[in-house]
Amino acid sequence: MSEFVTLPPSVVVAFHSGYGHTSVLAEAVRRGAAGAGAEVALVPVDTITDEQWQRLDDADAVVFGSPTYMGSASAAFHTFAEATSRRFSEGRWADKLAAGFTNSASKAGDKSSTLAFFATFAAQHRMLWVSLGLAAGWNSTTASENDLNRLGFWGGAGAQTPLDGGADTVHTSDINTAEHLGARVARHAALAATGRHAISLTA
Repeated sequence: MSEFVTLPPSVVVAFHSGYGHTSVLAEAVRRGAAGAGAEVALVPVDTITDEQWQRLDDADAVVFGSPTYMGSASAAFHTFAEATSRRFSEGRWADKLAAGFTNSASKAGDKSSTLAFFATFAAQHRMLWVSLGLAAGWNSTTASENDLNRLGFWGGAGAQTPLDGGADTVHTSDINTAEHLGARVARHAALAATGRHAISLTA
């Protein structure tokens, strides 16, 4: 009889934060994934090290995060994305799970463009995209701005912080939504790992 031990899934949160708001969301994603049983590493992509690149290569899932500047991810995140070209050509991240989150000063703020960029970036790496998995909140007379997914994004987690507000003004609902995303990614990573073990046992 074959036996195997399922290790906790490995999740990396690869993000850039210009003024601290996205760092708050990254920490929420980390907290959600860890609470769902994953081993999680935070990787600020503007100061990424060789060791952190290896963590990305070894991860079961990667959650991308960036502020939305001028309708897309920040320049620092784009620099990181372009630096993955060898990994792209070698298919190193193929079949890993991927997800994304972003913040802007406006409630809409073209955040969907940033989430779409993340999803396309992940698809180019042959990764598998994990959506937010929540219905929209705050869209009826009985709803509240404290609902999860209060801004109504589906591709990933979207947050809104006032232009003149510090990191301490990130909305609680947006933090909780990012935490939900982290937990969802961790759960799906665990399911994928279980499936791989089952396939190996029957091969």
